Amino acid sequence: MTRSIAVAAVQLRARDRNDFDGALHSALEAVRRCSHADVVVLPEATFPAYVLGDASFDEARVNEALEQLREIARSSRTVIVAGAVARDGGVARNRAVVIDADGSLAGRVDKLFLWHFDRRWFARGDRLAPVQTSVATLGVMICADGRLPTIARTLVDRGAELLVMPTAWVTSGRDPEALENVQADLLGRVRAYENRVPFVAANKCGVELGMVAYCGKSQVADARGELVALADQHRAETLQATVRLAAERPARVMPDCLAPCGVRPERSVRIAISCEALPADTGSRLEMLDDEFALSPDDDARFAALAGSVPAARIDDARMLDPGGVVPFRRAGYWLIIWRTALGSPWVERIARARALELRVHVVVFDRAGERAFAVDPDGAVVAGTYGDYRLATFVFDPRKSAQTSVAPGTDVIEGLQWVSELAEREEPAAT
Repeated sequence: MTRSIAVAAVQLRARDRNDFDGALHSALEAVRRCSHADVVVLPEATFPAYVLGDASFDEARVNEALEQLREIARSSRTVIVAGAVARDGGVARNRAVVIDADGSLAGRVDKLFLWHFDRRWFARGDRLAPVQTSVATLGVMICADGRLPTIARTLVDRGAELLVMPTAWVTSGRDPEALENVQADLLGRVRAYENRVPFVAANKCGVELGMVAYCGKSQVADARGELVALADQHRAETLQATVRLAAERPARVMPDCLAPCGVRPERSVRIAISCEALPADTGSRLEMLDDEFALSPDDDARFAALAGSVPAARIDDARMLDPGGVVPFRRAGYWLIIWRTALGSPWVERIARARALELRVHVVVFDRAGERAFAVDPDGAVVAGTYGDYRLATFVFDPRKSAQTSVAPGTDVIEGLQWVSELAEREEPAAT
């Protein structure tokens, strides 16, 4: 049985921490215009701001802002999810506050995977549970929480029908015409697709303090991972869409109990890949290409030769498509994942890129549907692939990239996965 709900993602222009009045006014006005939505999502740290620095914040004013949102929720019968800084137990939290349609507090969710300077100001969250509201059960993540696949997976497995994300997706501004952020451009849709639930993210646009730029691109994706609505990069706006909540839950694999991989390469290795059987003269071809190894989908002997020098594992569709399926291999020290699939485009490339960058591994894909072999590096970039008559491609497996598990200063993927694993093992009621 399925049902539909109306959602809204409010993309606000970034304001410095000293412009609380401006931030409050624009947020309240935007939310009031969403009176027909069932769920409204505001950005991360809407109150008082995301870039706090060493300045203290007025907790009373933040609470007053939340009280005004509660009044709007009550009058419009709307669930509101808002990012707000809070003090709890003497420490600051980067928090999402979930207000139910009657104005009551449905739950609080604190950011788990703190990003870069988050760690200077906030304590990480210590609970992982969905929030029950009168409209739907929400899996609430805050910004970088979406980079760890097991956070959304756990929320959905515990009953979340809709993934929502107050976020502050930043951009380097490398190309002002195409403001990049891997979550906005890829991972948000992947989280929806692999968990079979819709995804709503509200981001900021503009700049804070002249030094933190946001990419905009607030979005709504349906349960198939396809974008229903996408905001502009530079303009404040509100997205409104209708999504279907399905009773179907995605298939999950049993977690693998793996011994640590004992292979630890110390140098880069050139590897040739082909989606078809390798020719008889492969040895001489490798010599010409300066490649040490070659791989094809069903050549067990060549895989065994590679696995003696490179920490490699072969993965099937069930494990690759489960957001937690490859995690045990990464934690056991496998740095090269080889995926044989018939999934086909465009999702085979999206999933491969997502797994590579979120787990910091190299991925080789033998795409039978596309009759293509390609390789992805730990930054999520496709670095080589066959096409047409080009049947033997070469990429470089660089162990230094997979060994580098820090994705921002003080933000380590392996540490984050371990923390999420510990939280997932707990039996948690819905967040309150």
